[in-house]
Order: sequence, then structure tokens, then C-alpha cells
Amino acid sequence: MSADPTIASPDRPVAPTRSGRRAVAAAILVVVVGWSVSGLGVSLDRLLGAPGDAWDIFRRMVPPAFAEASERGVVGKVLESVHIAWIGTLIGATLSLPLAFLAAENVAPAAVRIPVRQLFNVIRAVPELILAVILIPITGLGPWAGALAIGIHSVGTLGKWATETIEGVDTGPLEAVAATGGRWVSGMRWGVVPQILPVVTSQWLFRFEINVRASAVLGMIGAGGVGSELVSQLVFRNFPAVGAVLLMTIAVVLSIDTASAAVRRRIIRGAATSSGIDSDEDRNAAVLADLTGLGR
Repeated sequence: MSADPTIASPDRPVAPTRSGRRAVAAAILVVVVGWSVSGLGVSLDRLLGAPGDAWDIFRRMVPPAFAEASERGVVGKVLESVHIAWIGTLIGATLSLPLAFLAAENVAPAAVRIPVRQLFNVIRAVPELILAVILIPITGLGPWAGALAIGIHSVGTLGKWATETIEGVDTGPLEAVAATGGRWVSGMRWGVVPQILPVVTSQWLFRFEINVRASAVLGMIGAGGVGSELVSQLVFRNFPAVGAVLLMTIAVVLSIDTASAAVRRRIIRGAATSSGIDSDEDRNAAVLADLTGLGR
């Protein structure tokens, strides 16, 4: 018979109970939260007065000055933010997908995989704002710096997502390609790409939604887009114009998010139902049929 762990013995202390561990975890959480709040340097008076100050600013934005914003070309600057996000997403998608194949554990050796994974980590560690600050002296002020910053940062995120997608593919088609004597490139083309393309495409669209919002922020440091106009109106405390800029930006972002989400759902749903191939055996047979006559 085993000894009861809750009974103390000279050689073994009493095992901690579940409630004791929860109390310790709660105490640690409280200490960490308190330490974080103290590091912000926010006084209690300022914290309590923040809702009233925020309401005062929002109240000054009503009614929004849409006519003034249109005269200043805010619509064009909002569209410029969309252009920056689109070009940045294209840069990230083009560079990340080939690198993802070199970073996936099931298709690349460790000597290649580890450096590429670390490259993704390094890229993701640097925010778009910092990248834009670094690129502005090289490219000058304007949308090109913003597009490059978003594109470079997207490589790290899209590369990580695509790598995880590649690592989760069904190995049956790869085995089918190997059985026909196909090379590594043929295995990737016929065994992996058809499986990952719908998911990767939806990831690109999702990243585009994120990049649209990021491009608006980059404009605040002169990297193109609507952010520069927003900062300009805030400096002069022209809150009605600020409200108009914000509402126009929100409308465009929500429209893009809604359309992108619908397209992503259609891609994923279509990938699951359009091919008519349900079982692993049917999928492998389809790969073999595609490879017939191609040789090596």
C-alpha cells in the first residue's frame, strides 16, 4: 500500500495542496500587476480623471468636419495607406513563402531550418515603426518607407504562419511523389503546395487587414498614409477635423476587414469541398495521376 502524500514523515515533507498552489500563483500575479502599474508612473488622480478627459476630447470631435477633411485630400491619404498595406503585404508574401519551405521541420534539414527560423524571430522582434524610422533616411519621407517597413515585418509573421502550415500537411502525397522517384522540388510542388495554398492565401489576406491599420500609424512619422494628416490636425487641436479623419479611416478599415473575412471564409470552405477528394487514398491517387508522364 502506498503512503499518503499528505502525511508528513521525517524523510519527506508534506506535499503542497492544490489550494496552496493557487494561492501562491494568485499572490505572484498580484505582485507582478502591482509592479507593472507602479512602473507606469500614473497617479491615482490622473487615472480617475482619464475618463472625463477622454470624453471631453471626443465631445469636441462632434460634429466631424468632413468637408474640411475632403478639401485637404484625406480620402486620397486614406487610400494611400491602403496602397502601402497592399504593397507591403505583397512583399511579405513573396519573400516569406519560399523561406517557409526552408524553415519547415518536415521538408528542410536542421542546418538550413534553424537559421531561417531565427531570421523570422529577428524580423518579428523589430516593430514596423522602428523599421520605418531606420528606412526613412535611406528612402526619404513618403509611402515607400512605410511599404518596405510593413513588407519586411510581414516576412517574419507570414513566414512563421506558413512554416507551421507546411509542418501540418498530410505526408501521404509526399510519400506518393517519392514512390514515383520524384525530386524534392516535385514533392513540394505536387505534395505540399496544393495542401497549403488555401490556408496560406487566407493568412495573406488576414495580414493585409493588420497592415492597413499599421500603415495608418506609420504616417505619423512621415512614412506616408493618413497618419500624417491626423497628427497635423491634433497638433493644431482641430478636433472636428480629427473626428472626420478617424471616421473615414475606420470606415475604410472596416470595409476591408469585412470583405477580406468573407473572401477568407470562401477560400477555406472551397478548399474543403471543391476538389471532391475526401480520403487520403484518393488524394494520393490524384497526386500520382498528376505526376504521370512528368518523370523526374
